[in-house]
Amino acid sequence: MDLAEQVLAGDRLALARLLTLIENEDAAGLKALSVLYPRAGKAHRIGITGPPGAGKSTLVNRLAQELRGKTMPTPETKVAIVAVDPSSPFTGGAILGDRIRMRDLAGDPGVFIRSMATRGALGGLAKATTDLVEALDAAGYQRILIETVGAGQAEVEVARAAHTTIVVDAPGMGDDVQAIKAGILEVADIIVINKADLPGAENARRALRAALDLAGPSRAADSHHGRGASPAPIEQETSEGWRTPILLTVATRGEGVAELAQAIDQHRTFLSTSGEPTLRERERLRADLRTLLGQSLAERFLEKAPDSRFEATVERVLARQIGPREAIRSLIEGER
Repeated sequence: MDLAEQVLAGDRLALARLLTLIENEDAAGLKALSVLYPRAGKAHRIGITGPPGAGKSTLVNRLAQELRGKTMPTPETKVAIVAVDPSSPFTGGAILGDRIRMRDLAGDPGVFIRSMATRGALGGLAKATTDLVEALDAAGYQRILIETVGAGQAEVEVARAAHTTIVVDAPGMGDDVQAIKAGILEVADIIVINKADLPGAENARRALRAALDLAGPSRAADSHHGRGASPAPIEQETSEGWRTPILLTVATRGEGVAELAQAIDQHRTFLSTSGEPTLRERERLRADLRTLLGQSLAERFLEKAPDSRFEATVERVLARQIGPREAIRSLIEGER
């Protein structure tokens, strides 16, 4: 039985081994992923992003318990968590500490937790995150939670990888409209103000409500996801599209987590009737294929081009004899 067959048979050790091979871009892992790819596409992918210290890991822990609690003891409903941690710019290593925060899930055969390092990738996700999610999807995990690094304002890549994107914030973390200025709210399907037992929670919610109201109907046309906005804590889908709810939670005590799970279910229902998942998937695949194409062409070019020529071009750019764009053009066109 090969690796892909073992994964499809429910072998958790084989799945862990496959994820490691994929993350390391090993040929055997990528081959197995190609075999599994037709089996994927069924899971609901939930992205969780927001600034460091907002309590994302604790919220993910509680949310996974809630999602499992709704279905247990039904064994076929499974939850996977992909937690991305930042890599050291000096050693390249990462602590991968999310498993410590999620120890409450240990022992549940219906939960699979995978930590991974960014390895220098930007946007809150690692380079191989999408591939790992595809493998977990094919392995039969119906709910996949993707927790980003916590870089804050730049973490918009998760919206491309997820069906439902949750932006988590907390009171007392600085300017309430800082995320608005960076545009991170534009990727939010659900907004969560965690640590709502702290002072300033209602002020934060009012500021976010005002920001969404300010965007108004035009947000449906201009935002990343193309939805309208509403100040209501929970909004049912309407003919105008999805209205972003703002929820208060205290993840350490599990407060508000059931309402968050309800909002996720509402958004999933909305997606199933709107046709938007197909549009998002097409855009994600287009972006992924462009990235892979660029990487492949660059690798193929560097394999054929003499190292001396490339290094000579680097020296010319370093000496400011030519600019980077002119340098690339000269390499592609074969100029000296």
